[in-house]
Amino acid sequence: MEAKIRLRMSQSDAHYGGNLVDGARVMALFGDAATELLIRHDGDEGLFVAYDQVEFLAPVHAGDFIEVTGRIVKVGNTSRKMTFEAVKVIEGGIDPACPSRARVLREPVVVARASGTCVVPKKNQTGSSV
Repeated sequence: MEAKIRLRMSQSDAHYGGNLVDGARVMALFGDAATELLIRHDGDEGLFVAYDQVEFLAPVHAGDFIEVTGRIVKVGNTSRKMTFEAVKVIEGGIDPACPSRARVLREPVVVARASGTCVVPKKNQTGSSV
């Protein structure tokens, strides 16, 4: 099972100099993908209990379009092991003289990866897996 989210990082997402977006914003997107996966699989938002691994591999800036993919890779009684990947598909703000200029990347750039575990209590599972 897979969930995808694509959105543009806005100026309000920029946290550091040079319009750099902090890693916590990408982690929040991983959490949103996890929530969608749990709703699709169990009919409940569940709880994110732990990240096993997180890698930040490339910078994200305001104006970039990011696509996040989440996958359920293992299903336990109440636990759901998931993997996540965030890729930059459009790079914004590429020309300081023309801040609205952007480019579609020929090959998406992997900006972050993670894996983690979510839990849905047995009593909350509706079995609504699609």
